[in-house]
Amino acid sequence: MRVRESLTDAAMQAIAAEFHFSETAFIVSEKVRSGGYDVRIFTPAAEVPFAGHPTLGTAYIIRQEIIRKPAATVILNLKVGQIPVTFSGKGNSSSLLWMRQAAPVFGRVLDAAALAHVLGLPVAQVDGRFPVQEVSTGLPFIIAPLKTLTAVQRAAVDRDRLFRLVENTDAKGILVFCPQTVSPSNDLHVRVFADYYGVPEDPATGSGNGCLAAYLVKHRYFGTPDVDVRVEQGIEIRRPSRLHLKARDTVHDIAVDVGGKVIPVARGELV
Repeated sequence: MRVRESLTDAAMQAIAAEFHFSETAFIVSEKVRSGGYDVRIFTPAAEVPFAGHPTLGTAYIIRQEIIRKPAATVILNLKVGQIPVTFSGKGNSSSLLWMRQAAPVFGRVLDAAALAHVLGLPVAQVDGRFPVQEVSTGLPFIIAPLKTLTAVQRAAVDRDRLFRLVENTDAKGILVFCPQTVSPSNDLHVRVFADYYGVPEDPATGSGNGCLAAYLVKHRYFGTPDVDVRVEQGIEIRRPSRLHLKARDTVHDIAVDVGGKVIPVARGELV
């Protein structure tokens, strides 16, 4: 959303709550500052430092509506820092947009039984070969590996248990995944629960999947120091999406890129 620079925090929060989407992005200035455009992102409940899909969509809008030139890269100034978005083609709806996320930070390892309790699953459904761990590439998530597609599909968050679990963690959202997929063209099946942010389940989570990409490399989930995978998400809530993840272990950190398509579906004017 392109807004007047005078729009207050409270007004942006109220608009986000009224839209009630997973996140609402606001382009708060059309002037370039430090090479990028100032953008803020709100969920229905709070402002967040980073969110993946709003970043991709906002970069697309800036390129089409503000720059109006085929720029190869658009930089967004977010709360988490500068996030560059690269256009793989001409920037139309058929091309992929890629965002380089912040270097990952790996936090606490959580008790698998406690996580299973939150999800209403037997602890045996958690893949014990890998940890349940907090990871952040801008917005922290609890990454939880499950064994089967059935386990992922049966997961159902108990809100009271969830809020007790995340009370003392930086990460408030949970991403569960498994290597079994609904579509054979994809590599991982994912669900993201974000009740803390006012969104029981998110259909497409670029920030969470960036954390997942870093996790996959860190723990050598596929046995290699790099990943290039397709992720399916949102199927359980009938809003299917596909994300593209690339990550590699460099000398100093793990480089994470999340890609997705942007398809304009509507436009309007706020009065």
